[in-house]
Amino acid sequence: MMSVSSLYIHIPFCLKRCLYCDFYSIPFNPSLSEDYIEALLLEIEARMPGLDRLKTVYIGGGTPTALSIYSLDRLISKLYDIPWSDDIEITIEANPCTVDREKIRILRDLGVNRFSLGIQSFIDKELQILGRIHNSSGGIDAIEILRDEGIENLSIDLIYGIPGQSIEDWGYNLSMAMRFSPEHISTYELTLEEGTPLYSLVSEGILKKPGEDTIVGMYYDAVKGLTVAGYRHYEISNFSREGLECRHNINYWERGRYTGLGAGAHSFEGEVRRENIRDVVKYIATLKRGELPSEREMEITREEALKEYIFLGLRKRDGLSKGFFEENFGIDITLIAGDILEDGLLEMIDGHIRLTEKGITVSNSIIVRLFELLGL
Repeated sequence: MMSVSSLYIHIPFCLKRCLYCDFYSIPFNPSLSEDYIEALLLEIEARMPGLDRLKTVYIGGGTPTALSIYSLDRLISKLYDIPWSDDIEITIEANPCTVDREKIRILRDLGVNRFSLGIQSFIDKELQILGRIHNSSGGIDAIEILRDEGIENLSIDLIYGIPGQSIEDWGYNLSMAMRFSPEHISTYELTLEEGTPLYSLVSEGILKKPGEDTIVGMYYDAVKGLTVAGYRHYEISNFSREGLECRHNINYWERGRYTGLGAGAHSFEGEVRRENIRDVVKYIATLKRGELPSEREMEITREEALKEYIFLGLRKRDGLSKGFFEENFGIDITLIAGDILEDGLLEMIDGHIRLTEKGITVSNSIIVRLFELLGL
């Protein structure tokens, strides 16, 4: 079996579930979280033969920094049993309410060198609509703590398209983020997922999202403003200083191998995708019995691989390699996409086909059209 060098660890605990979130998470419980860490350590041990020379580790959630310092120390220290690359990227997601100096200092000393901070907005009204538990001053305090503790690779998440949000509000959020000059900024359009409280509030007319033209304008404002400020737009929703792209996520978008640990975590190891048991209690019990917590495995067919290369590749601003398609699938993608190229929604740059700025805003329909042209 070919070894894997990218590792994702899922921490499903949150202090409070946000109104827009449909990811798998549960309320933080100190006792259950300690049992969960015990189970994670067992899974790390069991998966270790397939891991080697780790290049990226991403600890996501949920809110990983909701865990105690003791639990975080045990988890990350266990990773030292696996060989690391000298330039390993270790990312942890954090909520501003769970950022304190001692915890950040210990995480830094353990080797965590990239922090992804869920700011989402610098406007209190918008944070309340999203159901976030921090306010704008708490977000600013968290950034300042991270900087004071010597964190030199900081990513900030922002959300646009929030009910009641104006172009001016979004401009303020962008300018505030740039004021702190983080190395990485992610800008996500708010997606209303059925079954979430925010979906219901909008569906019932209690709240109203900005119009489509306004949302498109917000996206273009982000691209223009961040590019002028020196950020590289390397993926549809992601901007970074040169050389500080999220290497872990790039591996996803390039269909690289990765192993996922924890309840509900996904893995891709070759041409098989695997999903772990989502239920935390069942996940813990399974590992305590000495069994692996895999719930389902799926072999990827040629057609599914082709779909994934298109969907994931077009997320990157570098786009899809024409040569790669010809070599691996026997397909001249430029011939297939001829009409879309002529319409100015795709373009050829240095042997790669990619979305134009015009095409980015209708990317889903372009991807569906490519699937149809390929008979997928």
